[in-house]
Amino acid sequence: MEMKKINSGKLRAIGYDARARMLQVQLDDGSTLQYSGVGEGIWQRLSSSGAAWSFYRDNIEEGFTVKRVSGSAPAVKNPLDELFRKA
Repeated sequence: MEMKKINSGKLRAIGYDARARMLQVQLDDGSTLQYSGVGEGIWQRLSSSGAAWSFYRDNIEEGFTVKRVSGSAPAVKNPLDELFRKA
């Protein structure tokens, strides 16, 4: 898949496979995500958007099935863990 370099918010590169309907994005933390079932219209709008990060967050991030293909998930700490930690 050919990737297009981009610098919008946390997006660093985007690519699309029309036959597989697969969108791939690379984020600034080094992780690469693949979204399945993405139509060509969504890809066209993302790749030509002047605000690609906003478009991605509003229309793709939680709207499609995602698979992490590289990078690691950032550690998310729940602030309540300290309160309810078992001794």
